[in-house]
Order: sequence, then structure tokens, then C-alpha cells
Amino acid sequence: MKNERTVNGFTFEWNEDNDFYECRGSVCYDNEHDETPEPALWKAAKELVSILNEEGHEADRDYSEKGWVEVSVD
Repeated sequence: MKNERTVNGFTFEWNEDNDFYECRGSVCYDNEHDETPEPALWKAAKELVSILNEEGHEADRDYSEKGWVEVSVD
């Protein structure tokens, strides 16, 4: 895997211990005040998933607290 990938201005860094790319953006909130990823970052993660899938990897996206988005690769 590449150490990092940049999509739409967001740089996703490879986390070797967990087999995913990660990037941190702004913290946003939904109507129930739960933390959600920045919309542009979430879209970039979707595009990274498409790129990785086209390369023959099985990828998916998820997010956690504090604006972090992960793109897992199997």
C-alpha cells in the first residue's frame, strides 16, 4: 500500500497497524448532535474507496470521533 493518498485535497495516511487509510477533517454534527465527518471529507473517502476497488482491493469507509474518517482495505 502507498503511505498516503490525496483525494480532493484531503490526504489519507496509511495506518499499517490497522490496515486502513485515515484522515482528519472538521467535526460536524447531525440533527441528534452526534459527531459526523465533514461532508467534503466523507465524499473524498467515497472516491478513495472507488479508486481502491478499481485497483482490485476490497475497501470500505467509516468514521469515528473528532472528525476522523477511515478507509479500510482487505
